[in-house]
Amino acid sequence: MSQARAHYDNLLAEHYSWINGLSFVNKVAEQRKLLVDLGICSRPNGRAIDLGCGPGYQSFALRDLGFESVIALDSCHALLEELKTLKARDSIEPRWADIRGFATLVEHDSIDAIVCMGDTLTHLDDRGDVSKLFRDAYDALRAAGRLVLTFRDLSLELTGLDRFIPVRADDQRLMVCALDYEPESVVVTDIIYVRDNGGWTLRKSSYRKLRLQPAALARELRAIGFIIDQDRSVGRLHAIVARKP
Repeated sequence: MSQARAHYDNLLAEHYSWINGLSFVNKVAEQRKLLVDLGICSRPNGRAIDLGCGPGYQSFALRDLGFESVIALDSCHALLEELKTLKARDSIEPRWADIRGFATLVEHDSIDAIVCMGDTLTHLDDRGDVSKLFRDAYDALRAAGRLVLTFRDLSLELTGLDRFIPVRADDQRLMVCALDYEPESVVVTDIIYVRDNGGWTLRKSSYRKLRLQPAALARELRAIGFIIDQDRSVGRLHAIVARKP
């Protein structure tokens, strides 16, 4: 995940909240509704883990749904600092960590929900990392606990001018990303123009995302022992909800 970490540290973290286009409160409300639609609700003494928490949209949504403890993991210091400034209760525990090592922080059969949302899953280095995360999640979850994944389906290659994706623009910033496809990954180049002292400054950075096929992930989760409760598109992302029997 070193490429993704450097990309966020050097470019994206500064603009992350702006890219989302909603206030923090509205973004949390959006994610809370999504989690409910995906079948996530708390139970007494519920414990959750938010993998790749960013500034805390899903962490706060889980807290609002009644989870008494939420471990919020991210490897970007700047985004974790945003979360810490907003954290009003001790139920959310921010941790600076590589999400691939989350299993070292919890005991087996102790967690009710693990969420890895936004596009975090595609930031892992290879499919081996994805498989390990799935197995670790199965071990960490209690019976009936759920693993919630959302990710961008990059299995279909975009060509020509379709490779250029407008992200957001206003009077002060403009962002476009360009996609270059490889067999197992996509090189994402984020291009951001920022108005500064009456002129425009160009900022840019690239990193790789995994090309994950939803059907293949669902098969792998079933092979581990999960039951797939949901496997569908949610807006521009794909969602899979896997339940431990």
